[in-house]
Amino acid sequence: MSRVEIAGRYRLDSRLGFGGMSTVHLALDLRLERQVAVKLLAEHLADDPAFVSRFQREAQAAARLVHPNIVQVFDSGQDERTGQYFIVMEYIEGSSCAEILRDEGWVEVDEALSIIEQACEGLHYAHRHGVVHRDVKPGNLLRSREGEVKLADFGIAKATEQSSITQVGSVLGTAAYLAPEQARGEEAGPSADLYALGVVTYQLISGRLPYEATSLTELALKQQQEEPPRLDSLVAAVGPELSEAVAMALALDTHDRYKTALEMGHALSNGARGIPPGEPSRAARTSPRTQATSVLPRARRASAPARTDPPAARRPRPGPSRTASAAQAPAATSPRARRRSSRLLVAMLAVLVLALAIVAVVVLTAPAPTKVVLRNVVYTDVQRASSALKQLVSENTQ
Repeated sequence: MSRVEIAGRYRLDSRLGFGGMSTVHLALDLRLERQVAVKLLAEHLADDPAFVSRFQREAQAAARLVHPNIVQVFDSGQDERTGQYFIVMEYIEGSSCAEILRDEGWVEVDEALSIIEQACEGLHYAHRHGVVHRDVKPGNLLRSREGEVKLADFGIAKATEQSSITQVGSVLGTAAYLAPEQARGEEAGPSADLYALGVVTYQLISGRLPYEATSLTELALKQQQEEPPRLDSLVAAVGPELSEAVAMALALDTHDRYKTALEMGHALSNGARGIPPGEPSRAARTSPRTQATSVLPRARRASAPARTDPPAARRPRPGPSRTASAAQAPAATSPRARRRSSRLLVAMLAVLVLALAIVAVVVLTAPAPTKVVLRNVVYTDVQRASSALKQLVSENTQ
């Protein structure tokens, strides 16, 4: 039996996946002799003129995105023989996050963050070029065997969201990843992608969704009335800083979420190291010394519960440390001591000047045979210096 060819160039082989609006096949590009993934959109979509025009624009926009963390779009169009619209993409040999969740249930925190941080890089690039994904979900995050993560299906969601014949089931299948503004029927922007990626982060780490809903109405109600359990209350390996970083991505108000995908990736990475969201931006406005003293204690507190040091290593240090602390006490009052010494020195200098003036007067007014007695009257004690001065004056005026 001859194999199906699309556009006279792509020979379809095995089926990689399917959904309500498309089916993905592994195919061979006969012209370039390389494996590709061909997505065939549902035939009924070709009957909607609004979809056709939007699909063509979005497919062209997606094809211009060339980034290591975005699945490259090679070709798109409509097969003349079958009338089906198709998209040809690079083939990623590996697994989607949906398959990972299906097989493993959840992943370790470090593994999850590696996936999400790479996805943030791809989203940031797309957003800077004016392309919003609108359908970020585990099935559209593909991880190669080498560990490289790529986002797939840019533009397809926007092409179908205003189609008059979009299947309701396809929308409900991704309802859990819709941002509140999307659930209300508003236009989705870059912030909606960050919300969806926050849901994926939550799910990869905990193995559950922040909101379980079977309809858009139920999802919207839960988002407005409930707060999802914090990750640090579900997963022991998650600290409060990382939990807060994920919660920011899930904020109901778009202004409370991250401004960019790159900022979100950095916040998640910092959260895993015990740095709360927003801390880097505040620390950047301080001096390096202030930044070091403000960040390091937090990192120690965050890592304390997971420490495995022997008990002796956590005991207070013996006498030398306390002795060192006591030795530092005079340094705290040294400014006051220096001020006292300065006042004493000024007083001594004043006494010395006065003594010299008196001696000079005596020398100038005394008769020629008068014997002048000189003596050191400079002492560290003011009273002792004053007494010596009086005695010196007395001896020279007799």
